[in-house]
Amino acid sequence: IRCWSNIPFITMPLSRAHGKSFAHRSELKHAKRIVVKLGSAVVTRGDECGLALGRLASIVEQVSMLQNQGREMMIVTSGAVAFGKQRLRHEILLSQSVRQALHSGQNQLKDMAIPVLEARACAAAGQSGLMALYEAMFTQYSICAAQILVTNLDFHDEQKRRNLNGTLHELLRMNIVPIINTNDAVVPPPEPNSDLQGVNVISVKDNDSLAARLAVEMKTDLLIVLSDVEGLFDSPPGSDDAKLIDIFYPGDQQSVTFGTKSRVGMGGMEAKVKAALWALQGGTSVVIANGTHPKISGHVITDIVEGKKVGTFFSEVKPAGPTVEQQGEMARAGGRALAALQPEQRAEIIYRLADLLTDQREEILLANKKDLEEAESKGRLALPLLKRLSLSTSKLNSLAIGLRQIAASSQDSVGRVIRRTRIAKDLDLEQVTVPIGVLLVIFESRPDCLPQVSALAIASGNGLLLKGGKEAAHSNQILHHLTQEALSLHGVKDAVQLVNTREEVEDLCRLDKLIDLIIPRGSSQLVRNIQKAAKGIPVMGHSEGICHVYVDTDASVEKVTRIIRDSKCEYPAACNALETLLIHRDLLRTPLFDQIIDMLRVEQVKIHAGPKFASYLTFSPSEVKSLRTEYGDLECCIEVVDSVQEAVEHIHKYGSSHTDVIITENEKTAEFFLQHVDSACVFWNASTRFSDGYRFGLGAEVGISTSRIHARGPVGIEGLLTTKWLLRGDNHVVSDFSEHGSMKYLHESLPLPQRNTN
Repeated sequence: IRCWSNIPFITMPLSRAHGKSFAHRSELKHAKRIVVKLGSAVVTRGDECGLALGRLASIVEQVSMLQNQGREMMIVTSGAVAFGKQRLRHEILLSQSVRQALHSGQNQLKDMAIPVLEARACAAAGQSGLMALYEAMFTQYSICAAQILVTNLDFHDEQKRRNLNGTLHELLRMNIVPIINTNDAVVPPPEPNSDLQGVNVISVKDNDSLAARLAVEMKTDLLIVLSDVEGLFDSPPGSDDAKLIDIFYPGDQQSVTFGTKSRVGMGGMEAKVKAALWALQGGTSVVIANGTHPKISGHVITDIVEGKKVGTFFSEVKPAGPTVEQQGEMARAGGRALAALQPEQRAEIIYRLADLLTDQREEILLANKKDLEEAESKGRLALPLLKRLSLSTSKLNSLAIGLRQIAASSQDSVGRVIRRTRIAKDLDLEQVTVPIGVLLVIFESRPDCLPQVSALAIASGNGLLLKGGKEAAHSNQILHHLTQEALSLHGVKDAVQLVNTREEVEDLCRLDKLIDLIIPRGSSQLVRNIQKAAKGIPVMGHSEGICHVYVDTDASVEKVTRIIRDSKCEYPAACNALETLLIHRDLLRTPLFDQIIDMLRVEQVKIHAGPKFASYLTFSPSEVKSLRTEYGDLECCIEVVDSVQEAVEHIHKYGSSHTDVIITENEKTAEFFLQHVDSACVFWNASTRFSDGYRFGLGAEVGISTSRIHARGPVGIEGLLTTKWLLRGDNHVVSDFSEHGSMKYLHESLPLPQRNTN
């Protein structure tokens, strides 16, 4: 017997063989048999009289969807009392109005008082109507439902228990959804302390305990308890410091303070937690979530089954490390401590990390070898991704050089004054650079990204959460260990955190109270998924890298093939690789055009013809399916344009505002292109591959942004800073500046302090 909150209860139900609940949310998608418990607050309207029909219809739709997937769904529902109350009130009003009309002989009715309605009578009047409503709703999805009414006595009688168990199994076998409720029309009051009489059962005192008892009896995989709160909080919801508990473990009860129960229903959150823990001990996984929130109620059940971070998940397996929420708080505190360091101290940390990359290269390469061997044995990575995953001595040396560049250029990045204004006498305003806060960087198959991004976060004083791909787990682990070793130099080890828990990317994107900016590094699909999933958190990056090279009529023969070859073939999987080659019409059937085609064939580049280019050819390559294609391989599209103006228009229509190039010897044409192409990077006679933070002299980059606010192109330290305003006064108040006040605004620009250019 476990004692908690002065309520002793049995922790190990013996009515079924001891099962094993799911350890992680990600495993919930394997749940076969599921009980959904609908609390009174979920089923009833806000006036507690009648049902929330729209909400109920949405729940039926989700249950039907899961049932049609081959799962076995059961519903434990409240609502009979509320439905019956609505019907009885209507009958009483109708009866009173008829009697009053007969008595007074008038059509005008006086105010009529509604008597207090007894709950059992309401339940008797409402049960048939509630079931008829469920039947009508499930019929829309070609699913049959069946009603079962139970009382606590049904679980104490062994024969009745076996009958109930057999009935439920038979209904599930026939693909029927059982809808279970306590028979509130006849239910006796619960026996006091009946859980403590030596019987290994939990008393059916309310629908929470009924759902838990039923889940254990039926050896259910998952119990979903829907109420009118988001889940379990560490203090009463609505209080200032209340935090939603993502995962609740047996033994954590003392950290929770319970508030009042919901506006309707028999049990409060304490009863739900007690029932959930009892079911968990019996081998059933439990999630308590909000079934009333209009933004999530339409998919809350399916989200839970898909393993999304919704409500509170009860688990018996406690992870060894901190939760991602705790890591976010650690990164926030560590980032603030990092920003408070002197610039020289932050630079020392980065220099130390650069030294560790070369000093510990053997350990790093050994860990990377494990990742490569595992990826190759499982065959889950394409050749370009394997190349990204691979580290080498030369890569580590280049990383170290880039980190030293970052350290050298970061001396006055944080706290730099960019504007000074004298508002009035002795009232001076400054605008200074400050860190953004906590960054979440999600990256795939590129362990070299970890030290680069860490160095930029350190230089800019930002806290950092890193989520790497599992294919680089060993490499990321040692690189993060070295990063924290460098941070320990000045006691800010927690500023950079590596998320190792089974957090789904979509769940991380919902942590808007912990994360200030998300930066995805990976495939265009990853970036699009993150942009779609992020709720309330800005995303900096690009979903596509559709880069163009335009060959003008005045292009140099020597430059054209070199630039095109480098742009397309040097690293075709990169986001800054050439994808569409635009050629001026006058160059068709010229030696220069033939040289371009020959070079692409030698490099084994597959050519796709654009519509106009195909029209000029008798036997053309395969026509392109879309001019907005990022191939990421040795493939490209060739299209014909009539002028530089048409090239610009094509880029604006089909490009992704990443990197676009003109090859020409005509300076006027080049300047027109540079000024009119609206992309993050626009080059003249240079490869698209120069669009890179290291090549720009930024030391490294957290990514390339194609957005039009904050930062564009390769994003280095400057792109990870924002500003704040500092106002220094001396007893100044706004009323002094009124029409009859004693002070006047000056708004004088003041010189900026001398920058450190060393």
